[in-house]
Amino acid sequence: MHLSESDDVSVNDCVISQDEISREMQYHQAGSPEAARYAATEALVIRELLKQRAEFAGICMRNDGKYDEEATFSALIEAEVDVPESAEDECRRYFNNNPQRFRSEAIVEARHILLSVPTDDIDARVAVKKTATKLIEKLVATAELFDDMVSEYSACPSRDTGGSLGQLSKGSTVEEFERQVFALQPGLCHSPIETRYGFHIVIVDQKIDGRPLPFDVVKREISTYLRHQVKRRAVRNYLQQLMAGASISGIALDHAKSAHIQ
Repeated sequence: MHLSESDDVSVNDCVISQDEISREMQYHQAGSPEAARYAATEALVIRELLKQRAEFAGICMRNDGKYDEEATFSALIEAEVDVPESAEDECRRYFNNNPQRFRSEAIVEARHILLSVPTDDIDARVAVKKTATKLIEKLVATAELFDDMVSEYSACPSRDTGGSLGQLSKGSTVEEFERQVFALQPGLCHSPIETRYGFHIVIVDQKIDGRPLPFDVVKREISTYLRHQVKRRAVRNYLQQLMAGASISGIALDHAKSAHIQ
């Protein structure tokens, strides 16, 4: 990586000033100011290359009468980058090589008791966890106590329906609860589950594992995904060609590793 902080950068004799680079840096997080400046400069160079190419191609998109840079660049890519559709045999090969990606969602039917406690009160969380553990020990001995415990202890609105959470699928609850509940087998969980809300005493009533989906159901999804991957590679190659054919000074770009053309 090489970039001077004193010299302006130019793209085909069009100057990108250090002031522009400094303003752009706020949009590029990096491990050091030098790395952020490089990333900002690289982004501005690529933007200028696309702007010049769009002007050469006569492509100028407007929105409410004003120049729309993003739409212009999209139209340029659409016009000049060939992205072939994925053939069915390619889709089927991807399907066969990635069976774990194409399963129906698992479903868990569960009930719980929420012992609420603030996330930042460490002492209170320790105490509430002990209470939850003792309640679980009582439930191990006498499962019929669950309904009474829901009414007495639960801080969740589900207390009005016996603690029922209904059927849970991935994404229907907070990640830390979901991650632990979907790993359970039917029955009472013998340790409290901790989340940002507190501690949960959980009974899994039913668990339906995900099942493999047939190729015809996911064929369009696979085709879209593969086309997106092909487009990324094609756009990367297109930008590399623009960079290789341009006169760029003030920054030494590694065309193969540039972050903004990945």
